[in-house]
Amino acid sequence: MTNNSHRPVRLPAEWEPQGAVLIAWPHNGTDWAYMLPEVEKCYIEMTGAISRHATVIIAAPDTSRARMLLDGKTGPNPVLFFDTPTNDTWTRDYGVITTIDSKGHPVLNDFGFNAWGGKFESALDNGVTGRMVTAGLLRGKYIDHNNFILEGGSIESDGQGTLMVTDECLLTPTRNPSMSRADIEAYLKKSLGVDHILWIAHGGIIGDDTDGHIDTLARFAPDDVIVVAGRHTDPDIDDPDQQHMLEEMLADVKALRTADGRPYTIIELPMPDPIYDEDGSRLPATYANYLILNNTIIMPTYGQPRNDALAAGMMLIAYPGYEIERVDCRALIRQHGSLHCATMQLPHQVLPI
Repeated sequence: MTNNSHRPVRLPAEWEPQGAVLIAWPHNGTDWAYMLPEVEKCYIEMTGAISRHATVIIAAPDTSRARMLLDGKTGPNPVLFFDTPTNDTWTRDYGVITTIDSKGHPVLNDFGFNAWGGKFESALDNGVTGRMVTAGLLRGKYIDHNNFILEGGSIESDGQGTLMVTDECLLTPTRNPSMSRADIEAYLKKSLGVDHILWIAHGGIIGDDTDGHIDTLARFAPDDVIVVAGRHTDPDIDDPDQQHMLEEMLADVKALRTADGRPYTIIELPMPDPIYDEDGSRLPATYANYLILNNTIIMPTYGQPRNDALAAGMMLIAYPGYEIERVDCRALIRQHGSLHCATMQLPHQVLPI
């Protein structure tokens, strides 16, 4: 294990103890308006699963509907409600990114969010972290990084100073156009306390709006394991474009080395069978978009019993001894995201309670 004592801050791994998870409730002012009851069922299921393991913080312009729908349907942990304007529900990408300083105190990093390179309106979402700090919902040293665009779904930490990212996302000129790759590396190292950055040059999930977020493709697990989105299990599925992208990504991952030069153990998840919306557009379903929460994996499912079960089994290989919670995310992927995209974990040190 790498010694972290020389780093002023550290970006925890997701499998470390967590105090809460931030979600944003869908509402009629979002792109969910046309299918609000359907996606709310997913959010009820997701909130129930999370609240069995941690506090849930729900943000929305008016949380009264969420309160009503969740009545009697949550676990033993508190559910907190924060009324605040939002554009959308993808808290992974605009929620606070928390680092921990050398004394164990939280640092609240508020990076800029421009909706994946200016694809959508995002000003309200970009202000959520600041408003949470002002309201006293988050405790810690606040640092304004709004001059640097960074989404939580674009970075993956092993908690020991290594960060995994993708070229396509972080080097997209609509995010930080004046910065070179070296500039971006330097900013990440200083702000997140990392010293080893692994870049994946290839790969992607068809239908993804994020320009290749790492949390749809490859995830760290303890003991130098990387979990990757793999191949279809049904040999009759002809999906050459997607499969070629994932095979290129797998080759990149196999070439990665730990900070001390060792190869990673690679565990492949199945790919869901292709899913399309009513217009025939491919939706970005991936089992890699799971949430790790206090010795539990909360994983997305897609109404495919064989693939869903196989993915759960592979999770237990990557995370032995963990509990598996399943959430049906067929509604979530209709807006091109999944479970990890819709959640942001918060270490217990940031909670005011």
